[in-house]
Amino acid sequence: MGKRKYIIAVVQLNLNNTPENNLKKCMDWVKKAAAQGAEVISLPELYSSHYFCQSEDVDNFKYAEPLYSTSFEAFSALAKELGVVIIVPFFERRMAGVYHNSAYIIDTDGTEAGLYRKMHIPDDPHFYEKFYFTPGDLGFKNNPTKKGNIGTLICWDQWYPEAARLTALQGAEVLFYPTAIGWHPKEKAEYGENQYGAWMNVMKGHAVANGVFVAAANRIGLEKYLPDTDGIEFWGASFICGPQGEILAQASHDQEEILMAEVDLDLQENVRQNWPFLRDRRIDMYGNITKRAID
Repeated sequence: MGKRKYIIAVVQLNLNNTPENNLKKCMDWVKKAAAQGAEVISLPELYSSHYFCQSEDVDNFKYAEPLYSTSFEAFSALAKELGVVIIVPFFERRMAGVYHNSAYIIDTDGTEAGLYRKMHIPDDPHFYEKFYFTPGDLGFKNNPTKKGNIGTLICWDQWYPEAARLTALQGAEVLFYPTAIGWHPKEKAEYGENQYGAWMNVMKGHAVANGVFVAAANRIGLEKYLPDTDGIEFWGASFICGPQGEILAQASHDQEEILMAEVDLDLQENVRQNWPFLRDRRIDMYGNITKRAID
């Protein structure tokens, strides 16, 4: 039997800067997390740039990079140097006209343990992701690493119980959600508390329903780079919860932070034994889940 406990971390950062500066900054923060004992470390969504999806502008495709180029080379070397697993969310250029919102899962020896492409792509005011990203085609995957079994989903995926379920059923012990979510400043006073609460609650629900640990890594700060707009105030509040939805670590709304928690597989097994939701699933009755609507 493999290792039954390991330490995970999410890094919450302001990423309102250039790719070169963000890369250096993120590498420094990963080093800090590793120095504090983290063994699996996740960065926020689209770590290398400001959140450019606030507008539909072809000039923003310049932030994309081919597979196994800048981000992979840098974090592969760092993972090997530190002996840690790193989740690196990036803007992938697959070919001319085909781009993905993706994440590497890089193992402790610097090799690729997995690649995930965001499956659910939003199109909301100032979250115009459908303009940039082709929906993922790799499916939902568990990624075995030398530290543990890691499932990685990305931001908008966090609202979908099907994504969490399919990842957990393949053996993922932790669901990581690299994220870029925030408030429209004019809406914050009226809707902000409920929006943030729903975000927390749905992911805590995935933890409970599947008996897994969940870790969300968000960015912080006001990103206002378009004229005549209010920008997006990223709400931070990154967190890690256990398999009963219990909060193990919680970040502020506005500070750069490292959150760490222990993944205890004996605890996970005990929770699943006592709350046997996976045992009692009626898989013979779920066929309609693949339909858009049931008429």
